[in-house]
Amino acid sequence: MITIRPFKGLRPRKDIVDKVASKPYDVLNSQEAKEEAKDNEFSFLKISKPEINFENSIDQYADEVYAKGKEIFDGFVKDGILMRDEEDALYIYAQTMDGRTQTGLVAGSSIEDYFTDKIKKHELTLVAKENDRIRHMKTKMAQPGMVFLAYKNVEEIDAIIDHYSSNHEAENDFTDSQNVRHQLWKIDNENIINKLVDLFKQKVEASYIADGHHRTAAAAKVGNQLKEENKNHTGNETYNYFLSCLFPSNQLQIQDYNRLVKDTNGLSDEELLSKIKENFEIEKIGNNIYKPQTLHEFSMYLNGNWYKLQAKKNTYDENDPIGVLDVTILSNYLLDPILNIKDQRTDKRIDFVGGIRGLSELQKRVDSGEMKIAFAFFPVTLDQLMNIADTGNIMPPKSTWFEPKLKSGLVINVL
Repeated sequence: MITIRPFKGLRPRKDIVDKVASKPYDVLNSQEAKEEAKDNEFSFLKISKPEINFENSIDQYADEVYAKGKEIFDGFVKDGILMRDEEDALYIYAQTMDGRTQTGLVAGSSIEDYFTDKIKKHELTLVAKENDRIRHMKTKMAQPGMVFLAYKNVEEIDAIIDHYSSNHEAENDFTDSQNVRHQLWKIDNENIINKLVDLFKQKVEASYIADGHHRTAAAAKVGNQLKEENKNHTGNETYNYFLSCLFPSNQLQIQDYNRLVKDTNGLSDEELLSKIKENFEIEKIGNNIYKPQTLHEFSMYLNGNWYKLQAKKNTYDENDPIGVLDVTILSNYLLDPILNIKDQRTDKRIDFVGGIRGLSELQKRVDSGEMKIAFAFFPVTLDQLMNIADTGNIMPPKSTWFEPKLKSGLVINVL
């Protein structure tokens, strides 16, 4: 069963929380982050992506970059921009976007649960990205970005969180530039905290990393390093837990994660369509954007036209948790054999666009000439994700996109 614990959160001053809290480090490149933070002296991006404090030519992995992030972080604490709660607490974090609300519990999640696979993974991590997050955490001795965890919902937990948030005023309540409302409540009642901790231990068999595989892996490794460095290690130190927000599965929605390809691998449009027809039924839609309506259905945009592609039965096995995924079908029967894209993690001819940007973004980038062809998916289901994680399988890269994103700097775990 799952182990969580309260902690003394380091949080922005109430009057500037909307200025401090920022997008996660990994949804913006350095230039986008610099633009977003340029007129905001309180932006947490100055800490989570400290390369934006330098000229564009700086190596983001240079020692001075990590040192600058720590310097600004320490300055935020010294100046009272970030203030640490005096007592251990759990936090309720609600996000409302397009009329839909998802409400999670911010807590420390056990790194032991990560190593014993009670916290389930579905993606591979890259060593360079892990090492980057490790250096950020160890330099600052803090975990500034929450890991997005899902769990199979438990009615008793739902009821406690709903009752508390309905009967207490939120500590923070603001709407960001993307029109997402963020609300945060602090639970410092010891009886309620103990009840929630016990319920997770008794009723929640596993949690699933929805977003934040690199942050989780880095936090777990940092925890192990600090354990080895601490001769008086007890197991109760904050580094034994990582900053997480746990959401019940019945409130979550996965968005599509789509593909753009730079060329047709030397094929004419007619040759390309002919090869695709071997494993997909094709219907030409025209210039109106077409969004896939069911699993195993795709849309393709090529030379000003949208096409509906329906995977033929021979392309998937309903009993294979990986083989049944649409990202696998497209890779095995189109991207690899027809367009010669063997490894989507490394091939420079392919790019990925999260569903939040819409299919119009795909059309725009093809029409501009930057890309040649676009493919859109029907979103992976949460049941598929959990099934893959439960069976110890790994999803193909860029399979899931969760929205809205958790704000960085809203609650920080000090190590």
